[in-house]
Amino acid sequence: MKKRIVALVALCVGIGSGALHAQDTRTDNHTVTITIPEVALLDLESSGSKNFTLAFVAPTEAGNPVTAPAANTDLWMNYSSIVAASGETARTVSVQITSGTVPAGANLTVQAAPPMGGAGTLGNPLGGPLTLSTTAQDIVTAIGSCYTGNGPTAGHELIYGLAIGTYSSLKHDASGALTVTYTISDI
Repeated sequence: MKKRIVALVALCVGIGSGALHAQDTRTDNHTVTITIPEVALLDLESSGSKNFTLAFVAPTEAGNPVTAPAANTDLWMNYSSIVAASGETARTVSVQITSGTVPAGANLTVQAAPPMGGAGTLGNPLGGPLTLSTTAQDIVTAIGSCYTGNGPTAGHELIYGLAIGTYSSLKHDASGALTVTYTISDI
């Protein structure tokens, strides 16, 4: 009879311990899904107005030429970029005149300075000033996932200049408002 009781106790302990093991709640888990959006945002910032006037200055002495105005340096380009994981993994910023015409004899130029602030793979500005036209030209290349910072004094300072191209083509009242457009694009 002792053998039966020991076997019965052993069987009960085995069943009981299995039941306890099945109810073990010392660990648990869950899934965390992480998403990162693709981003391509660009804007222009100024401490005043984004719109400005560049005007040649008339000479005060006979025999002297008109002179070009001082460069405008109060415009900054800010952008935020998160590139795709595959395919197009870099971006550029292009610039072009999208409405209006530069007066004959004059050249409107713009140059992007190296970026100030921000983090990530900030783009590389082209070395010298670009003479603006209605054809899009890259002004900043090799932009990866980055941000430049926001506001005036962040991002790329844009330095606008007005120069004489062909003096004999200059005409009084040859003026007009131009729209200059910057576009951030995948390459």
